[in-house]
Amino acid sequence: MGELCEQILPELAVHAAIEEEDFYPAVRELGEELGPVVAEGLEEHHVAATLAPEIQAAETGEQECIAKVTVLIESVEHHASEEETEMFPRVRSAMDDRSLEDLAAAMERRRGQLGAPRLADKEHLSTSELRELASSRDVPGRSTMNHEELAATVGIY
Repeated sequence: MGELCEQILPELAVHAAIEEEDFYPAVRELGEELGPVVAEGLEEHHVAATLAPEIQAAETGEQECIAKVTVLIESVEHHASEEETEMFPRVRSAMDDRSLEDLAAAMERRRGQLGAPRLADKEHLSTSELRELASSRDVPGRSTMNHEELAATVGIY
C-alpha cells in the first residue's frame, strides 16, 4: 500500500466514526426528511470500509489497487459533495448557532480521542506557516483563505 493510502485510510475511518457516532444521530433528530441522506451517507461509509482492507492488501501500482483507490476517491468526492450541497445547508437552517457549536465541539473532541489531528493542533501556526502547509498538501484555494480557514483545512489532514 502506498504512503498516501497509509495516510488517507485512517483519516477516512475517523471521519466515518465521527459522523456515525455524533453527526448523523444529531441530524436524524432534525426530522425524517434528512433520513434518506443519512442512510446514503452510511452506505457510502460502508463502501469505504469495504474497500479499505482490500486496498491495504493490494500491491501498490497494480491495476487492481489503482482501480480500488479510484473508486474510493470517486465515492468520497460524491459523499462530500452531497453533504455540502444537500445535508449541511439543511442542518445549518434547522439548528441554532449554539447547537451547531456544541455539535462541532463534540466532533472535534471525538477526533482527538481517535488520535486524529484537530483544529487546535494547527491554530498556533501563523497564517504564513498554515499557507505553506496547505501548499505542501496542494489544498485548492489556499491563497485566498484566512487564518481560520487554513487552520481548519490543514487540521483535518
